[in-house]
Amino acid sequence: MSAQAQATALRDQDAPWTPEDAAELYRVDSWGAAYYHVNEQGHAAVWPHGTDELSIDIAEVVADLRARGVPFPVLIRFQDVLQARVRRINRAFATAIEEAEYDNVYRGVYPIKVNQLHEVVEEVLEAGQPFSMGLECGSKPELIAALPHMDDDSALLICNGVKDATMLRLILAAQRLGKPVIPVLEKYTEFVEFMRLAAELAVVPRFGVRVRLTTAGSGRWRESGGDRSKFGLSIPEIIKLVEVLEARGHPESLELLHFHLGSQIADIQILKQAVKEITQVYAQLRRRGVPVTHLDVGGGLGVNYDVGYSSDEPGISYSLQEYANAVVYSVQEVCEQQDVPQPALVSESGRALVAHHSVLIVEVLGAYTKDRITEDFVPAEEDHATVQRMYETWKWVRQNGGDAPTPAQLTEAYHDVWEGRNEADTLFALGYLELEQKALAERLYWSVCHAVLDSLNALQDEEAPAELVELEEQLVDHYLCDFSVFQSILDHWAIGQGFPIMPIDRLDEQPTRRALLVDLTCDSDGKVSHYVSANDDKRFMPVHALREGEPYDLGFFLMGAYQDIMGDAHNLFGRVAEAHVYADAEEPGNYYIEKIIPATSIRDMLASVQYFPNDLQRRMNHLIRQKVEAGVIRPKAGTELLEQYMRCFDDSTYFDTRAK
Repeated sequence: MSAQAQATALRDQDAPWTPEDAAELYRVDSWGAAYYHVNEQGHAAVWPHGTDELSIDIAEVVADLRARGVPFPVLIRFQDVLQARVRRINRAFATAIEEAEYDNVYRGVYPIKVNQLHEVVEEVLEAGQPFSMGLECGSKPELIAALPHMDDDSALLICNGVKDATMLRLILAAQRLGKPVIPVLEKYTEFVEFMRLAAELAVVPRFGVRVRLTTAGSGRWRESGGDRSKFGLSIPEIIKLVEVLEARGHPESLELLHFHLGSQIADIQILKQAVKEITQVYAQLRRRGVPVTHLDVGGGLGVNYDVGYSSDEPGISYSLQEYANAVVYSVQEVCEQQDVPQPALVSESGRALVAHHSVLIVEVLGAYTKDRITEDFVPAEEDHATVQRMYETWKWVRQNGGDAPTPAQLTEAYHDVWEGRNEADTLFALGYLELEQKALAERLYWSVCHAVLDSLNALQDEEAPAELVELEEQLVDHYLCDFSVFQSILDHWAIGQGFPIMPIDRLDEQPTRRALLVDLTCDSDGKVSHYVSANDDKRFMPVHALREGEPYDLGFFLMGAYQDIMGDAHNLFGRVAEAHVYADAEEPGNYYIEKIIPATSIRDMLASVQYFPNDLQRRMNHLIRQKVEAGVIRPKAGTELLEQYMRCFDDSTYFDTRAK
């Protein structure tokens, strides 16, 4: 059964296609997290506050941007979604703490490595201000960027990663200002260096340690925890560290214990196990007299990108509230058993905070489909015998010989036409077949393949032969899209991360095509290789046929985490244009565009690899003058060519559909 047949198998075939059918096909309810939906007009839309009180039509926003002359692709940031995520996570922990009667507070921090863009960080801090939300940094540049934003003395700044002496001195200086800046020491040697610098400055340091737990994560991030973890102190190292602190009379310097199971925790039971394990470490240290005050459970709060895509990478099966409950109740259980004070809780859920707020809008530039013959085709008498035989096969499959064909008969027809195409290729290579006849044989081959597949789909109760199932892959359309996989969805290429993709309009029409999305790069890996859909076969995306003169826009969702900052400049494709959108019920369409950030220009991309306009202009001018002096072109034409060349520097790096 084909991908399209799968998508409609459970539907009433006589019922018209509805926006609800599209939402089910693209699994919007699974990944939309109460923010994204398909509206009655058949458009992708967003509930910016996470409720259905106010909706923004994404297709309207895109039309607005196009009318303003914004070049595509464009990234739309729905800033209210970002704020709503911050509030929702903090409130989930507040609810768990209240219901459990937990005897301490929650202090969330945002790890800026997930998205360091200034406006994203500021939105998170603004929305998190009522909750004393802090930040987490993992490098010296991130520390320098984050430190001036720590206005709230109760908001934590957690410092992870490898730290040199300059970074450690800056942390100690911030502590002397009275700021709760807590370095999480990743190695025992880092502890030794930190203590040396503290003694040099005559201050009592405050720090945390990352504990190397026995519990490991699962999936592609399983090595973030456990014995093979890149970072963390072993239990023997922690005992040695504590003995040093006790000998110096400052066990209170150790304020925080931290662990991290990876960017995505799929199994809530693994989280509970890890939380209980580190809480046992905490309890034993407290009973020993080390007054640890904070327990940091790291990141890993899951986001359902590609739910149902792979049995090896299951979707996130728990809710946000269940995650918060798992942390709070697990810590409380161990603390009560061990009769120790309950610590302040910290989490670093960056992906879950920012993933949902941005959508990449990509225009389809064209479709490559397999050429077929016309419905009324009849071969001429002079056409080659191979073409004649392939035509007879096509006619038989279409007419079914008067009866419904069996899978075995369809397989035989496919074998016949495959043999015919192979014969035509051989004859052409030997010089015995004209180019026009080879083209005709190729079109007949694809026509028979389509006819065989259509007949096969009509036999839904029959088991299809494996080689006919492969026709699905052979006959898929290639939709050329105006973006770079390596710049905008690098995690898809690097680690196979799935991202929800769907058309932003025409969702009230049933998609009749199956497409492989390919990008602008000249790399064979520049494609989207699997898709989020209700179909069993995730290799292809259900799409609509393109219409002449009408843009067909795709929305790439959950773009906010990592993709903004990790993009690769393959083929020198740069950052895309951005639009920052805020909800406002008083405005037309319930929104206004607060800011538009231009895409990276060709000038800036070339400068990043040491090509500069002045030098390039000089070289181009020299080349043109040589041709003018040689009489190849006239001086006026040479001047116009140089001006044309220099105008390109300010263009976007992407395909410009506005260019005429």
